[in-house]
Amino acid sequence: MIRELAPAKINLALHVTGQRADGYHLLDSLVVFADFGDRLTFSPAPDLSLKVTGPLADGVPTGPDNLILQAAMVMDGATGAAITLEKHLPHAAGIGGGSADAAAALRGLSRLWDCPLPDEASALSLGADVPVCLSPAPQHMTGIGEALSPVPALPPLFAVLVNPRVSVPTGPVFQGLASKENPALEPPKWNGFDSFIAWLARQRNDLEAPALRLAPAIGQVLRALRSSDAALARMSGSGATCFGVFETKALAIEAARKIREAQPGWWVQDTTLQTG
Repeated sequence: MIRELAPAKINLALHVTGQRADGYHLLDSLVVFADFGDRLTFSPAPDLSLKVTGPLADGVPTGPDNLILQAAMVMDGATGAAITLEKHLPHAAGIGGGSADAAAALRGLSRLWDCPLPDEASALSLGADVPVCLSPAPQHMTGIGEALSPVPALPPLFAVLVNPRVSVPTGPVFQGLASKENPALEPPKWNGFDSFIAWLARQRNDLEAPALRLAPAIGQVLRALRSSDAALARMSGSGATCFGVFETKALAIEAARKIREAQPGWWVQDTTLQTG
């Protein structure tokens, strides 16, 4: 049996810098990954099948609409596999759950079937976030998601992810942008936690304002994180998940405990960010 983690993808900063003629938006983003996510297992089988378990399995399709099965079909030499998805990440949450699952499926099936990963175009055909999710390393993502480059070493980072259990559709968030041509990220430059937070604070998530209009609960989440001693709090992706960044694991664990206690209906997860 082969196992793969599909870690939560976090856009520490997300700038929308333009829009192509075909409708795709141009992005400029610093992406990192959590040490927490969905879990996939792969076993040899005569046919291709998908089973979904886990605390957030409800509502996850098991048919051809699922990106995991779509990922299997773009692999050269696809045969059979029994795939199980243990779902821990909320849906339509701005932390790349479906894309992370698809990327984990590509990695796992590549190992199971002893075949190479698909080319960039095939991975991109599954979704703009799939290429960046193929590797858990911090990355600078531009274009529509296909242009990836490494970033300078990040300091140790700990985070709390919070979702008010509100799904935010990506399309309306992009449609609600006041401007689709915004400044790019500043050149990445930092030296230690404080200077990294100072750099990050000067960046933005351009989707936060339109998402807040669609889901005002995001504002409540951000206020909770900002009152929990987070060095910085921001929305990830197109929402509704927000993150708080902390200098130590102990601070993140304590902040998660307090938010969970105050808001038992929210999804709250403390995590160590993968910075290397």
